[in-house]
Amino acid sequence: MSNIFQVYILYIWCDCVNWRFRRNDYMSKEVFVKRDEDYGKWYKQVIANADLIDTSPVRGCMVMKPHGYALWEAIKDDLDRRFKETGHVNAYFPLLIPLSYLEKEAEHAEGFATECAVVTHHRLEAQKDENGKTKMVPTGKLAEPFIIRPTSETIIGAAFARWIESYRDLPLLINQWANVMRWEMRPRLFLRTAEFLWQEGHTVHETAEEAWEETEKILDVYEEFARDHLAIPVITGEKTENERFPGADRTLCIEAMVQDRKAIQAGTSHFLGQNFSKASDISFAGRDGTKQYGWTTSWGVSTRLVGTLIMAHGDDDGIKLPPKVAPTQVVILPIIPKEENREHVMNAVNQFANELLELTYAGLPLRVEIDSRDMHGGAKNWEWIKKGAPIRIEIGPRDIEKGTVAVARRDQSPKEKQFIESTKFLKEAENILEDIQSSLLNSATTFRDENMISIETMDEFIKFFTPLNTDKPEIHGGFALCHWAGSNEEEEKIAKDYKVTIRCIPNGDKFIEDGKCILTGKPSNRRVIFSKAY
Repeated sequence: MSNIFQVYILYIWCDCVNWRFRRNDYMSKEVFVKRDEDYGKWYKQVIANADLIDTSPVRGCMVMKPHGYALWEAIKDDLDRRFKETGHVNAYFPLLIPLSYLEKEAEHAEGFATECAVVTHHRLEAQKDENGKTKMVPTGKLAEPFIIRPTSETIIGAAFARWIESYRDLPLLINQWANVMRWEMRPRLFLRTAEFLWQEGHTVHETAEEAWEETEKILDVYEEFARDHLAIPVITGEKTENERFPGADRTLCIEAMVQDRKAIQAGTSHFLGQNFSKASDISFAGRDGTKQYGWTTSWGVSTRLVGTLIMAHGDDDGIKLPPKVAPTQVVILPIIPKEENREHVMNAVNQFANELLELTYAGLPLRVEIDSRDMHGGAKNWEWIKKGAPIRIEIGPRDIEKGTVAVARRDQSPKEKQFIESTKFLKEAENILEDIQSSLLNSATTFRDENMISIETMDEFIKFFTPLNTDKPEIHGGFALCHWAGSNEEEEKIAKDYKVTIRCIPNGDKFIEDGKCILTGKPSNRRVIFSKAY
């Protein structure tokens, strides 16, 4: 407890020193730098310009504004549908976890110990200090501390132990949408925040084979979702022992490359074996009447996907949103040069919007917004570019007269604009959106493939991950495909010396070939992926 308290005091001190700087940095409304100049600052500024978040008085936490939360909802809704199609149902479990629950699974608890927020009291009392100022003082110390959930394996396991009696109760396929807290030392918006939103799936199976099949099935769901919904090409594979989820037998993952050539672990699926079932007594009467322990899995993705999306597709003008996930797929900007034109233009805009709303894309009604705010048209147009809307449509008196609309796509230059007959656009809207979706996926795939190379020696490895220009340290690296037969200790040393980790042992025959480990020279029959990562 004393270590946790010391870390907490350090966070408060850092917060006091950095609050003004961080607020100005995150809430700046201009993009002062390009991606290849200062990628970190670019990332913060495009988030601010897209109106996704607001700052929070709690260090490491963020306020998700309506546009940002709508983006998360689009992610959540599609994933929720996919989970239910594979037989999973939603439930909800407590935010607070008794400390004793974490102590039952020592390896798991140790893996999260330094990130835990601890609740020790249950009441506040008003007390006067020596100057007569009222302060709220924690009183009513709890008999047992509670941990604000960093993940829910232990408390969900306790519930499963009560719910399962026989093999007939299996499989048990549960998902939870929730918030969790992990006290991050170096928070980064969406990617690493102290509190974040996520889903965590937890399942129990009769046999190891069924549990492993579930682990792989969910990995496939995540891969397809990232590719088809977020337009992000990911590599699937298995984590090394060093990178494995605490308490798991095996961890599978999806790894994405973003535009500074670093990796983001975008989702994980864990085969937990019987570790948690034995710790929580998740047991059942088997087919032969004997007591058996369940085989469990857990898996999850979080609001980190929003950060991955921004970093994968954004450009120097702002974020780009794939149509399938964009809260607004088509925004209509009325052009009203004179006040006497307003009624005429707005009638035409509303009629066109209503016709668009009758259309569908990807099986759902088109998401259309009219921006009728009383402000300069150029400013409105630029705002929606920064917010990443896939299609911007301008309609003014001349367009109405000609029966056309001015169409601009976010995957093209802001200066590009096409004048299309309004009736023709209504027929082609779905195809245009799908073309934008494909364009973003193709662009991200090309970028990843161009920056994923095979490396045979440590000299090549070091050169690949060493900045060529110290003024622009982001312009280097990528995914290094290397043969590996080193030990856990050697893997840790590479991570310490070069800030590079094995992201995964990738799936697929193309990564299987004989060679020699880049570090030890020992025989290796496959390549792994090394990369710097968030």
